[in-house]
Amino acid sequence: MLNTTPYANLDPNLILDAIESVGLQCTGNLLALNSYENRVYQIGIEGSAPLIAKFYRPGRWSNETILEEHQFSLELVEHEIPVVAPWMNPEKQTLFEYQNFRFALFPRRSGRALELDRLDQLAWMGRFIGRLHAVSACRPFLHRPTLDIETFGRKPYSFLIENNFIPDQIKANYCRTVDSLLEKIEQRFASCGEVTSIRLHGDIHAGNVLWSDAGPHIVDLDDCLMGPAVQDLWMLLSGNSAEMESQLEEILRGYREFHDFNPRELQLIEALRSLRLLHYSGWLARRWDDPAFPLSFPWFNTPRYWHQQLEDFNEQIELLT
Repeated sequence: MLNTTPYANLDPNLILDAIESVGLQCTGNLLALNSYENRVYQIGIEGSAPLIAKFYRPGRWSNETILEEHQFSLELVEHEIPVVAPWMNPEKQTLFEYQNFRFALFPRRSGRALELDRLDQLAWMGRFIGRLHAVSACRPFLHRPTLDIETFGRKPYSFLIENNFIPDQIKANYCRTVDSLLEKIEQRFASCGEVTSIRLHGDIHAGNVLWSDAGPHIVDLDDCLMGPAVQDLWMLLSGNSAEMESQLEEILRGYREFHDFNPRELQLIEALRSLRLLHYSGWLARRWDDPAFPLSFPWFNTPRYWHQQLEDFNEQIELLT
């Protein structure tokens, strides 16, 4: 079982001591950055630019899983794809441990938000993701998860039911609806036929992309996994159906300059959106005993939230029918 207060002992002194344990000298400046799953800080370094320290949530990933994320980012950097790779010590280590906390260090990078209403930026994103996938398709992950119906649909659904998150007055309706939704997702995957699973960023949306005059770059591969290429594309779409069609055309135009795209995967977009809805509720539920989560997500686990989930699931059923 995961510790419900995994960061209780992670105080400023421990953080700075951890950084200095890898041979760096801290200035004492420490700034907490926004992060829910991990704990992330900007650390002042003597005689150098600040570094970003990411302390991994205890119990979430194995060392092999984290190192595979690091190796993926380093591989992308070798191919000149703008990803922020972890700092390495002279022994080429990227993952460190101090008093039972595992952590990694990253160069600080800045940028502005991706503008989803600008087609030129979306075409650039398509080229960027196409280049990324041209590298990622060369070999599979061995330790990272796979985006599938079991992991992102049935397991979070089971967790919500088994741990009594769904209000009794709507539980029967909720179960019927989710059962129907999972059936529709299965049918959509089956009708799509065989789809190649490749290494993915896994969570590419406007909030996870930094933009500069040199174009896009990503700073975190914490959710990288195996799955269909379209998973790294669909979250860039927004607006009505006509707007999304135009956006998708621009993204794919850029993407295909560097990597082939199987058009059958477009049939999976609503199935993947449905899995994301289920997985997100399950993720919040699994973290609900962590004191940081009720403070950050006060709207979760309220009657209004679950009624809205039912509406969203029924909309997805219609889109998948």
